Amino acid sequence: MATVVLGSQWGDEGKGKLVDILCEDIEVCARSAGGNNAGHTIIANGVSYDFHILPSGLVNPKCTNLIGTGTVVHVPSFFAELKAIQDKGLDSTDRIFISDRAHLVFDLHQLVDGLEEVELGAQNIGTTRKGIGPTYSTKASRSGVRVYELFDWPIFEKKLRLLAQGYKLRFGDLLSYNVEEELSKYKVYYETLRPYVVDAVLFMDMAFKAKKKILVEGANALMLDIDYGTYPYVTSSNTGIGGAITGLGISPFKIQNIIGVVKAYTTRVGSGPFPTEQLNIGDHLQSVGREWGVTTGRRRRCGWLDLVILKYSTMVNHYTSLNVTKLDILDGLKELKVAVGYKVDGEELPSFPADLNILAAVEPIYKTFPGWSTPTTGLTDWSQLPQEAKVYINFIETFIGVQVDYIGVGPGREHMLKRPSS
Repeated sequence: MATVVLGSQWGDEGKGKLVDILCEDIEVCARSAGGNNAGHTIIANGVSYDFHILPSGLVNPKCTNLIGTGTVVHVPSFFAELKAIQDKGLDSTDRIFISDRAHLVFDLHQLVDGLEEVELGAQNIGTTRKGIGPTYSTKASRSGVRVYELFDWPIFEKKLRLLAQGYKLRFGDLLSYNVEEELSKYKVYYETLRPYVVDAVLFMDMAFKAKKKILVEGANALMLDIDYGTYPYVTSSNTGIGGAITGLGISPFKIQNIIGVVKAYTTRVGSGPFPTEQLNIGDHLQSVGREWGVTTGRRRRCGWLDLVILKYSTMVNHYTSLNVTKLDILDGLKELKVAVGYKVDGEELPSFPADLNILAAVEPIYKTFPGWSTPTTGLTDWSQLPQEAKVYINFIETFIGVQVDYIGVGPGREHMLKRPSS
């Protein structure tokens, strides 16, 4: 059976730490969607690891890891990330594999990503410019290049040249790209990538038949989903439970747990409406919470916890439990606010709206809670939490109707409380 860990807000909820903890008892950890636009930081044994395209399960030396079919892979970044963790003493030999059906992200896609953002001007999406959107676009238009095609060089070369030619016609001299340089890189990857490539459908089928413990690591989060997020200010893949199923070719009947990771407040990067965004308190959360992107270094926009979003996210992803992270960042605040509804022109909306014009006009309905002065950082048991913090967690659980099983109170893997079963 499989456990799926998904982001419930706009990403950056701290999914990697929970994945790392769960992977102590996991045999296969798989990424199902996205590319190296995602980022997790894991602190293990005093060492900090940054993961982007690589699954976080690599921290566990007994865990085999898969970059699944629904992902897009920038090969230079894959090897650079592997080297970075190996240089820190993490051995990945025979423990990381890539689906032969995944799509390749080229340097060409990354250049195009930047040009498309410039085209959009003030309406830009705020992408990471890692080439993810253009790669999924070529995938959808059936002009993309899959991993297995690298090993049929004549076909690979032809497809990359055609791709470059098409973009050159579109952008002209604005596109400064040398196809020969990129082809020369892949002449090397033709050999070096080969040992990592597998038939991921067979790989996952064999894992289930062997009754291995499987964990699916989500990237980004539900509000960045191409279908259910705040479109068009989203990523280009399905970041919810649907993407986990199609991105790995697994049966929904073999998923035992779906854990939604939710930050104790709300953050997002890039453009788009953000109903509970704050200025003064947002600066506090940004500085104390170290809220800048692992992948881009961009400052994250910060605000109060939005339970309208979390309830909507739960409707789509059907969480069986929640992990509330970074509770300790709220330490010392005199009062806390939580959005429990949206009003437009004095009328409360029934749910999270699809129309971003409506979302931009909403007035959040807040419930106010007293803060706590006792630090929560480093606590090891639910009973040690201040009563006010327990009230805050209990309200989230009651409002959403999903049990909070894990509570993060610090950056390390040891800073995760396991909530007693109710």
